[in-house]
Amino acid sequence: MSRPGPLDTENLRDRVRATVEAHLDRQRQVLDEVSDDCEPLVRYVADLMDGGKRLRAAFCYWAWRAAGAPDGPGIVTAAAALEFLQAAALIHDDVMDGSDTRRGAPAVHRRFAALHRGGGDAGHFGNSAAVLAGDLCLTWSDALYSGSGLPPAALARGRAIFDRMRTQLMGGQYLDLLDQATAGPPHRDALRRARRVVHYKSAKYTVEHPLLLGGLLAGAGDDLLTCLSAFGLPLGEAFQLRDDVLGVFGDPARTGKPAGDDLRDGKRTVLIALAYERADAVQEKILNALLGDPELDGTGVGTLREVIAGTGALTAVERLIGELLERSLSALDTADLDEPGRSVLLALADAATDRVS
Repeated sequence: MSRPGPLDTENLRDRVRATVEAHLDRQRQVLDEVSDDCEPLVRYVADLMDGGKRLRAAFCYWAWRAAGAPDGPGIVTAAAALEFLQAAALIHDDVMDGSDTRRGAPAVHRRFAALHRGGGDAGHFGNSAAVLAGDLCLTWSDALYSGSGLPPAALARGRAIFDRMRTQLMGGQYLDLLDQATAGPPHRDALRRARRVVHYKSAKYTVEHPLLLGGLLAGAGDDLLTCLSAFGLPLGEAFQLRDDVLGVFGDPARTGKPAGDDLRDGKRTVLIALAYERADAVQEKILNALLGDPELDGTGVGTLREVIAGTGALTAVERLIGELLERSLSALDTADLDEPGRSVLLALADAATDRVS
């Protein structure tokens, strides 16, 4: 049996899950008034949200507690709103990437495509329906935040960062798309561009902004907010770098994603940018020939893994993850944080950078 993790503290994961399920039940009733045919819009989202580590909700909640605010249903509900934002991002990201699976199950757009029975393009129907499901998740995220039951003054304090988080997430996603659309072999600026995507697509919305939201909701002062930001930004970058490594070297049985999907998609990650930066002529030729090939088979995936590791890029990324984690943890050394908030945030940092899905 696995040991309880930081997300089990105060039964937070189950409480967030119960909040999500109750909100989906309410939204199911709203859509029932439109038509019974809308049922998959809720069911597929519910299935997607049944998994995941609830990291964003946890960072928000434990920043609130570290700022000295008490436990209560209002902060759990506000934190759970971030789970709907994450669901929207995953659904839309899978459409844009053309991914077949998510968390070991068919991606939402693939599930919708399987409903198609008439004339026309099943893929187009699936993508279109998934976009609508993702849009609903964005709407439900806002509704859950606004209706969390926290005092209006607290919600007003958090609103600016809540809105900024959503806007900058979309900006980071666009940069990711843009880099893919304009990509030939990575150029000298590739590493800087890859880290910019990491900064806005993942680091801020996964860790820093949820922390700041929890702190602002609790009424934290500027010093504490600065500390939470210094803790969250490097940790968020390390989180995404770990995800990039898993996207290439992870075990599909544990990650829930097919092996090598990031390689087939030709994702311009920090790992890939470093591989190009360090590659010799032979290694660069292999990268150019195989990276981004949608028909890449297991042998090709293995070849690219060997090349990437052989350039030293994997070692460099692992070293960078360690450096970022150390910088993140040092930000909490002198911070005036309440317990158990401080201890759980430290444990969350380890969970976010040493994960399998």
